[in-house]
Amino acid sequence: MGAAVGRRIALALLLCALGYGAFTLAGALGWLGRDEGPGVISGARLPAARIAERAAAQRRAAHAAGASAAKPILFGDLHVHSTVSLDAMWASLPAAGGEGARSQADACDFARHCSALDFWSLTDHAETLSPRAWRDTLASLRECEARAGAGAEPDLVSFAGWEWTGAGGHRNVILRELEGAHVPARPVGAAVPREEVGLLARLFLVGTRPFDSRVRDLARYLREQERAPRCAEGVASRELPADCLEDAADPGALAAKLREWGSAALAIPHGTTAGGELPAETDFAEALAGAPLVELYSGHGSAEEYRAWRPVLAASDGSLSCPAPSGDYTPLCWRAGEIVRARCAARGGAANQCATRAEQARRHFVAAPERLAELTVPRASEQEWRDAGQCRDCFLPAWRHRPLGSVQYLLARGLRFGFVGGSASHTARPGSGYKELARRALADFQRDGAERAPRSVPSDLPPGRSTPPEELRPPGPLGSDSSRDDERRAAYFFTGGLVAVHAAERSRAAIWDALERREVYATSGPRILLWFELLNGPAGALPMGSALALGEVPRFRVRAVGSFVQQPGCPAEAGGLDPARLTALCRGECDHPSEEPRRITRIEVVRIRPQPSPSDSVDEAIEDPWHTFGCPGGVEGCTVEFADPEFLADARTSVYYVRAIEEPSPAVNAKLLGCTRDEAGACAQVDTKPAGPGDDRLAEIEERAWSSPIFLDFDPGSGAPPLDAEGTDPLEPGFAD
Repeated sequence: MGAAVGRRIALALLLCALGYGAFTLAGALGWLGRDEGPGVISGARLPAARIAERAAAQRRAAHAAGASAAKPILFGDLHVHSTVSLDAMWASLPAAGGEGARSQADACDFARHCSALDFWSLTDHAETLSPRAWRDTLASLRECEARAGAGAEPDLVSFAGWEWTGAGGHRNVILRELEGAHVPARPVGAAVPREEVGLLARLFLVGTRPFDSRVRDLARYLREQERAPRCAEGVASRELPADCLEDAADPGALAAKLREWGSAALAIPHGTTAGGELPAETDFAEALAGAPLVELYSGHGSAEEYRAWRPVLAASDGSLSCPAPSGDYTPLCWRAGEIVRARCAARGGAANQCATRAEQARRHFVAAPERLAELTVPRASEQEWRDAGQCRDCFLPAWRHRPLGSVQYLLARGLRFGFVGGSASHTARPGSGYKELARRALADFQRDGAERAPRSVPSDLPPGRSTPPEELRPPGPLGSDSSRDDERRAAYFFTGGLVAVHAAERSRAAIWDALERREVYATSGPRILLWFELLNGPAGALPMGSALALGEVPRFRVRAVGSFVQQPGCPAEAGGLDPARLTALCRGECDHPSEEPRRITRIEVVRIRPQPSPSDSVDEAIEDPWHTFGCPGGVEGCTVEFADPEFLADARTSVYYVRAIEEPSPAVNAKLLGCTRDEAGACAQVDTKPAGPGDDRLAEIEERAWSSPIFLDFDPGSGAPPLDAEGTDPLEPGFAD
């Protein structure tokens, strides 16, 4: 009897093992997962009365500030990912703290009913956006557009697009047309090696989480990516088969492929100051030449500010070295040496020996690939790294801020572009900065404290030496490098920014025209109203984004009105979504403005006089701020006028843009690293761990809007006005009313 029972148990165990193996294999082969479909749009068109009331509230605010309301200001988001993007798909896994699939339909419903945008675009990563997923995206966007209403007053304008990520950085490609023969049959990605996840890795993935249906969906997605063929090179885009992945080696090749379709398109660079992607010494000036617009701010931080410090130093022969710290910045490579020095000393090493190892650690760090550099210091914790590599005095900076990608540096190098903002959302939530709450939903790549317990300093310290780059083992496709699983990085993701356009009407054509002529500005999320104009253009006043030659003292005017204070909950028309969807998608909170504007506290003017030659100092070209004007008034807004007599005296090209600064208010993740400072002001300890899913890590900041620049070339033949007896223009450098 006992032997028979044993055999039955053994047989049962064998059958269970075979069943588990078969289930795991089927999951790894993608047979049990579901396709990442476009989802179902459930929200109805917003009532025309609500759209009219929005416009009327803006006109009243503009009138109170003395600004023209001839062109309404429309707010949008041109940087949005659904979980069709591979990084968004990974982040959506429950094991990564995600909330599951977020489809193209979710993004449409969110833009209309949660964030109440005027226009938006989907920009999933082209490198993993299959032709099938592209067709789904276009179909979903067309349905979203169809619900918006015809004519010049739709409730929402939807643009098609994708993200190209290759040499020279990231670009969002936005297409003017949504239908017709000019819309490409497939997105064009960068010509980069595909990181394939093979069968063994997928077996491990499914086998370790057998009851997670989302993991099985991911396995199917990865299998589809693996099987998709590359398009043949040297064949015209229109002649390629429908189901292949098309590449472009660089932005020029990308533009050429778009011209084959006759597509009107904008390729908008973003993430130009974010570390962890490109080598730390990357200079974006050449790569971004000709870009019409640049994303200055997103939920991944600000790319505005230039600083004189450098993460690494590059010699003329291409060799790299580690710079010493400055008063407000500690390079990561330098901190790597200090960590190794401290570990060496703790193990009883002599001072000269530990100094040698510290210098070696710095050399190892700068020689390693950017994404692996931190691994040269074994098992280093966030408490050891402290705030190294971060801009300490920038407004909500990007992770590991890179000065040579800042818009100020690029303008100083002579580039000309307008400013836009976006969300960079990876949860299909365009315009996610409408309220500062719900960190897990409205900021990217967040987990609660229990799921993301930070690593502490090891009790058994590793040897007091660094690891040479050639001995590093890059993580596999299911692993993650130090810059991606590090708890510090999540602290540098915020709610999203916006792009605002001064458009003649709400139509697609009018919005596109405003983008093309750079009559646009960026905000850090709030719907701040901003006007910036040159008063004495050749034929009258000219708006932000203008470029012209001038032979007289330029005179400018700025008007700004703070964003309307948000009310709790959602307005009645958000009832186009059922309560369960409002809760799941919007977290029960929508854009719900009152008619009370926040106060604008000051206007800051930045002047940049581009280098006559590349050898000239960028540091001296950037004046930030050049002038600051206080705004003592109340909620009616702020008006400032100023002039620049030095333009006439110096006879050189000058660039001007303005920041409108709101009164302080709390913002998600504004604590950044949560540094505890010592008596000298240095970061002695970091605290990036949220107290739980309800902790939004709020701290007060000054939300802001950035105008697009006005570009002036000196032209002595245009009739400069006479100077006064002192040889200067009678108008003072700045005045306010």
